[in-house]
Amino acid sequence: MGRGYGKAQIGTLVKRMRQGDVRALSRLISLLEQEGEEVSFLMETIAPYLGQAYSIGITGPPGAGKSTLVDKLTTHIRRLERTVGILAIDPTSPFSGGALLGDRIRMQQHYLDPGVFIRSMATKGDVGGLPRVAKDALKLLDAAGKDYVLIETVGVGQTELDIMETTDTTVVVFVPEGGDAIQTMKAGLMEIADIFVVNKADREGADRMVTEIQALVDMHHPHSWWRPPVLATQADRDIGVVELFTAIEDHRKALCKAGEFEARRQARRKKELIELVERHLRTLLLHHLQREGALGELVTRVERGEISPHRAADQILHDTQLIQHWFQEKV
Repeated sequence: MGRGYGKAQIGTLVKRMRQGDVRALSRLISLLEQEGEEVSFLMETIAPYLGQAYSIGITGPPGAGKSTLVDKLTTHIRRLERTVGILAIDPTSPFSGGALLGDRIRMQQHYLDPGVFIRSMATKGDVGGLPRVAKDALKLLDAAGKDYVLIETVGVGQTELDIMETTDTTVVVFVPEGGDAIQTMKAGLMEIADIFVVNKADREGADRMVTEIQALVDMHHPHSWWRPPVLATQADRDIGVVELFTAIEDHRKALCKAGEFEARRQARRKKELIELVERHLRTLLLHHLQREGALGELVTRVERGEISPHRAADQILHDTQLIQHWFQEKV
């Protein structure tokens, strides 16, 4: 199947992963990162084992202490004898160090814990948003039997929305000196966060920020069945972490009681289908745009301004013979 992985090999790796083999899990995530043709077969293979893990998104600006919060949450969850998978998403290259080796050095105590799996992943140059590979890696951790999966990412642009559409509970973390936090929330963050956290709450201005966020929550929270709590934490001192986990579990119960838990997962699967079809159609289109022929001539006319992009798109979409020809060829 390309890149040295056949169906039998993937099946064996999945079996080993299901038995707790960490190396097999790591190799399968690496396979996802290669974005080869094997990914489709891999995701189909693990499909029967999905749906057990509870996913938690931790997002917020750089320096908010998200890594420390994830570290302390993991420690607490392990005390409850539950297993944890951690995906740490960075906008940097995995080869350049930075946050991968800096902020997350605090998690090193968990690397020797067989009940915790940690993987740092780069966005590969994507501006904002959660990389596709991270969403599939979450599924792998689910299929591997993790009870909780924590996804930590820098909150920029599209990231918060993607986190909300990927995880069961979204936690947005701020620090007291984040003066633009309120303006950000007015732009729509209120509809994204399930739980707000003001970390490093021993700093000046923490109480004021908690009060301001609570006021916004009172004025506008999108669901009648859930009012997002606003918590103050000092993650480095392990203060407020138990309360945060309790709030996460409360949100989980509220989701189930309101019938939203399965509804969200159904919406997630539908969205994934649409995204996959869009991505494959885009790949197909770009492939044919680079070739000679009628389509290439049409592109040239658009580039010269002889025909509008809208009119050209209509011509392409109404040319059934051309589209049928596309799908008969392999990219």
